[in-house]
Amino acid sequence: MADRNNDKPTIIQTSSGGGWAAAIITAVILAAVAAYIMTGGKVPGSETVNINVEAPKVEAPAAPAAPAAPAPAAPATNP
Repeated sequence: MADRNNDKPTIIQTSSGGGWAAAIITAVILAAVAAYIMTGGKVPGSETVNINVEAPKVEAPAAPAAPAAPAPAAPATNP
């Protein structure tokens, strides 16, 4: 039997690419949750929203009345 060279360590790689699949699934789930949060839990286009707003008619306040004229002064009397 031949002698083996056991001075070097044996390296075994067992990666099957499952990490990529988990990352893609996680990204899809996060995108779905973000879309749900951004739409407020509603499906876009599922309801009609009326945004026509009519402001009430506003009139300017009336001008204040002119002040009344002062009463005439009583004439001075000489004693």
